[in-house]
Amino acid sequence: MPAAGTTPATFLKFTHTASYSTASLLLAQRTTPVGGKELAAEARHGLDWLDKMWDDKSRTLYVQVGLGKGDTDDGSGKIRSDHDDWRLPEADDALQVKPGDPNYMIKHRPVFRAAPPGKPISPNLAGRVAATFALAAQLDAADNPARAHAELEKAAHIYALADTNPGDQLVTAFPHGFYPEASWQDDMEFGATEMALAAQALNDGRGAGWAKQAGHWAKQYLASDTLGTLGLGDVSALAHADLAKLLDPGAQSTEATRGDLVADLKRQLDDGSSRAAKDPFRAGAVYTDFDSVPHTFGLAATAQLYQRVTGDSHYGAFATQQRNWTLGANAWGSSFVIGAGTTFPHCPEHQPANLAGDLDGEGDILRGGVVNGPNAADKLKDLNSFPGMRKCPTDDGNPFAAFDGRGGGFMDHVGAWQTVESADDFTATALLSFTLSAASGPEATRS
Repeated sequence: MPAAGTTPATFLKFTHTASYSTASLLLAQRTTPVGGKELAAEARHGLDWLDKMWDDKSRTLYVQVGLGKGDTDDGSGKIRSDHDDWRLPEADDALQVKPGDPNYMIKHRPVFRAAPPGKPISPNLAGRVAATFALAAQLDAADNPARAHAELEKAAHIYALADTNPGDQLVTAFPHGFYPEASWQDDMEFGATEMALAAQALNDGRGAGWAKQAGHWAKQYLASDTLGTLGLGDVSALAHADLAKLLDPGAQSTEATRGDLVADLKRQLDDGSSRAAKDPFRAGAVYTDFDSVPHTFGLAATAQLYQRVTGDSHYGAFATQQRNWTLGANAWGSSFVIGAGTTFPHCPEHQPANLAGDLDGEGDILRGGVVNGPNAADKLKDLNSFPGMRKCPTDDGNPFAAFDGRGGGFMDHVGAWQTVESADDFTATALLSFTLSAASGPEATRS
């Protein structure tokens, strides 16, 4: 999935990615309830922004801030988009523009909505945004029940607007090609599951109904032709693991059984482990396509979720193997987490990191940021170049090219969006994976 791959890191904001990232942070926070003030603050920051994107009074969900594509491609230049300038955000504040100027929509960013007020919302968005507010309700239930009830109500209102007969193209971003997505039943399962768990925490009588809906959508997902693994485009592993809690022995039953959920978690891990067994560096994800690193972290996280659900540590070694691959045990010998290890990307395609940071891997760097990672080598023939971009690396050539093989390639170059673009959803998946791995205590061995 190309994500924002055709463009540099910019100041566009998407509900689609922000809800996934915030939900991942909230799940990590729930996994480590003691401490983690920075994590809690970052999750709340994401939630506060999503709260601005949902108008509960008019029942309107907004999905994007900023113009992703203008008309510069046809040479007219009448409307310039957020992707047409390589700059720091304060440059936008300094613009002197009036309606009709090419840069008007760069300074005065438009806001796009998912649907007219009160009208059905694309189900992928409705499900994952509802899940995010419901996760917040779970975390607030004990210490701030009033806020938790309000968060659950927002989740319920958003979920109720889901269009469960969507057309061929789900709403993600404008243009859609930035973040194409095929599955949505997993999002609906995720939303209903988290609302049911929030209802349990708040003694809300709607929990049983939401659990049944979660089971229904889980069954629909399992029967679909869009089965994937954990990442921005597929949240089934997160949904399955939490729905299994509602289907523990002696609990209620739904259309999807606990065994169905476990089998699908196993399916995702078996796909990855089978691929890894054939690769000399034991890569479980496809590194000739976009998002190989976040998908690898997704596999590692899924192995931990599987163990929590079943008590079976069969995939523990696979999870360690996958984390090792992201941190340097790969053909290129590079960590794909900025600042982790001795060799890691110094030149991420990220405007603030390039324009205001240090380019030698020391000092002010995008520490902790996760990049896309290896991609098809032939995709690296076309690099981005923008006026104002600081050259990085300073030397020409690609020393990592000597280790390319099996169709895969890697380049640490500011223009190589295909391999070193950093993204919040990439980083959130990694953080969740690391958190699950580090967690200990009764929940970690839940059977």
